[in-house]
Amino acid sequence: MKKFAFLIAALLLCAGLPAQNTIKLPAPKKDAGMTLYQALQQRASVRQFKTDAIPEQKLSDLLWAACGINREDGRLTAPTAINSQDIRLYICRKEGAYEYIAKDNSLVKVSGKDLRQDVAAGQGTVGDAPLFIVLVADHNRYNRPNPRTATYGAIDCGYVSQNICLACEALGLSTVPRAMMNQDVLKKELGLGEGMELLINHPVGYKK
Repeated sequence: MKKFAFLIAALLLCAGLPAQNTIKLPAPKKDAGMTLYQALQQRASVRQFKTDAIPEQKLSDLLWAACGINREDGRLTAPTAINSQDIRLYICRKEGAYEYIAKDNSLVKVSGKDLRQDVAAGQGTVGDAPLFIVLVADHNRYNRPNPRTATYGAIDCGYVSQNICLACEALGLSTVPRAMMNQDVLKKELGLGEGMELLINHPVGYKK
């Protein structure tokens, strides 16, 4: 009887493990209080950040603006070629790295390591940012990959990157689009397989 009870407890513990690695973000507010043209007027690249953490509400608002679901049919705030939804977002912060899952507005942990310095790749003070958003083009999302798939992914990545830039301005945050990063380390730690291409990263924080 004791063995049976122990087995049940172990199964319940194992069943709970995935939940421990998932962070449910608060619902995005979608009312930053700044017009598009105000955000365009104020948009600027910033490379020096305070180390203050970004509140979960602001992170949720930012990720939804970047590449979240904005319609009942599951389509996104950023366009993608043939609705491939090929851009995947990874969040790197002190406590680890997470993938943003738009369909339920959550973060799923993929690494327990602080990868921010690997994303910064030794460039100046950007590594002080409390978090990085890493944009990955998943070419496997296309039913029929072809030589133009990489071009489509780069274009789609640009849409998401611009959304991040403008949303940061609207939310009182700062960022800069970057291409430099330690690709070998990040591919391994983020679990990126064949056909998944690291393209852009955004340090995000409050301007220093």
